[in-house]
Amino acid sequence: MNSDGYRHLMAPDVGDNRAQLNVGWAALWRDLVEHAAQIAPERSAGDYWEGRAESFHDRVQARDGQPDSIRDFVLEAVRPGSTVLDIGAGTGAWAIPLADRAEWVTAVDSSASMISVLRRNIAAQDASNIDIVAGSWPEVSVAAHDYCLAAHSVYGSPDLVAFVEKMTEVARRTCFLIVRAPPTTSVLAEAAEYLWGLPLDRPGFLVAYNVLLQLGLTPNVLFAAKASGPVISATTDDALVRLKQHFGLAHSAEHDDYLRGLLQRRLEPLDGSCRWPPEARSALIYWSVE
Repeated sequence: MNSDGYRHLMAPDVGDNRAQLNVGWAALWRDLVEHAAQIAPERSAGDYWEGRAESFHDRVQARDGQPDSIRDFVLEAVRPGSTVLDIGAGTGAWAIPLADRAEWVTAVDSSASMISVLRRNIAAQDASNIDIVAGSWPEVSVAAHDYCLAAHSVYGSPDLVAFVEKMTEVARRTCFLIVRAPPTTSVLAEAAEYLWGLPLDRPGFLVAYNVLLQLGLTPNVLFAAKASGPVISATTDDALVRLKQHFGLAHSAEHDDYLRGLLQRRLEPLDGSCRWPPEARSALIYWSVE
């Protein structure tokens, strides 16, 4: 879809008056999710992870050995002998280490491909205290658990209020929601500001946190110690292709001059290639229901 389409879609919902954000956080979340789905419709068509689950697991495995302040915090917070619900469990990046600490883990996922790899990983780790439930959140029915975790699994859910309310409903102690927290000064944010009028390229921490506040929750926040990346592009042209794909502009040259200038200004030359500045880090939003 071209940039004019996005401008028209965004303007009636969030407008250029940022004061509207004080009352429209849930609507803004929905807009961002729906725009992301329009940019990459294949993500919501059938099982997106078919043919991709294995490579996804490989990327997760490559990160497992790296320091992760959020993972350490959550694993320490979960009491031995408790039960944990892992929403959007994927291939088991959270469910399997949680099973070492909790008495029981329920792993929910809607992708048959992810579940297939998850079953294999559970067997390889002999994690007999993990139960798998196939379904989408918040529609799926599950029993109450001591802890409820959703790690980067909320981005496809336009109704964040329903997602969070269901988490709170089934948790007895604490809910953990992990989302991306990009700086509003990033390259992507600056491009989004130009294209859409707001420095938000995707749903993430800023909007999610304010939705929780408007729900009357008192969430705590822990930011990951390190940002993701760095992302390296071979050339400015390659960086431009990446940036245009991110915003659904692969087949439009309308904004190429601005976007190329942005990249030339913001990317760091590096041995013949280009390094993007840090784009995002993870944020853990957690709240007690006791």
